[in-house]
Amino acid sequence: MFSMRTLKTSEAAALLNVSPNTLRAWERRFGYPKPQRSAGRHRLYTHGEVAALRDALQQGLSISSAVSRAREALSTDTHTLVGALASFELDRADSAMEAALALRSVERSVEEVLLPSLDELGQRHGIDSAPWAFAARWADSWLRRAQRLAPPPVRPLAILVGDATRNEPDPDALAVRAFELFCGRSGARVMALPVAGLSDVVESLSPDAVVIAGSHVPDDDVALWAYRVRTAAGPLPMALFRRAHHHGAMVRTTGTRVLADTPFGAHRQLLAIVDDRRGDRFGEVAPAVTRVGDVEVREAQA
Repeated sequence: MFSMRTLKTSEAAALLNVSPNTLRAWERRFGYPKPQRSAGRHRLYTHGEVAALRDALQQGLSISSAVSRAREALSTDTHTLVGALASFELDRADSAMEAALALRSVERSVEEVLLPSLDELGQRHGIDSAPWAFAARWADSWLRRAQRLAPPPVRPLAILVGDATRNEPDPDALAVRAFELFCGRSGARVMALPVAGLSDVVESLSPDAVVIAGSHVPDDDVALWAYRVRTAAGPLPMALFRRAHHHGAMVRTTGTRVLADTPFGAHRQLLAIVDDRRGDRFGEVAPAVTRVGDVEVREAQA
């Protein structure tokens, strides 16, 4: 589970019978095939994407038409997953994600197949429906299994997530689980707690950043939790995920970053924020005030 075959640039170009320069030109022009980056920043292409493009080109299509055909072939995974979940078929849903993983990374499988499928089900049936409840519970379970199978932390980075979602049927909850998964797969140690009591977890985790995720819990409760975190851990970067629109109003922030709505974009932003802070640790002083809604959270004084 969660394995994927990748190709180096030279291998992908050879499979397509083109030069590496041509392959990179297609990537720039069409955004396809879309590579990942290795730890050394080298391109890694998923075998499934390259094979789909090769099959389309072998039909005599132009490159633009072949890219469209390859993308259509990959989009069938989403349709399959939506159908499986709407029919309450667990095994078929698992198989659909296995097929997605054969063509994509875990991150892209979640962003391009799992989450869009859940969005489509919500739009079709509503988030109070039985199909949505079934699909949300399956997706939450799948994401938690992926978290358990993620590699152990390798970065000296700890992230505390204040979970302000309701439960699995909350659409934001699945995005938060995906965000946690991506942070963990990036090598960080991640701990998610409901926005409630902290006990001694902050001292044991020693977080490098705090993320308040979800919009179900009211601002006053979130602000109190954030204050307790700052009291226990001192000044830390704080960010909001999926909380920009709370009770119909845009959350006003001071000294707090609002992360992208997509889990992958949000986790990349957060890692960049922490890396930038480490580089500036002996320069700029961190902001003294965080604002969550109408509530200010001031750093505890030493």
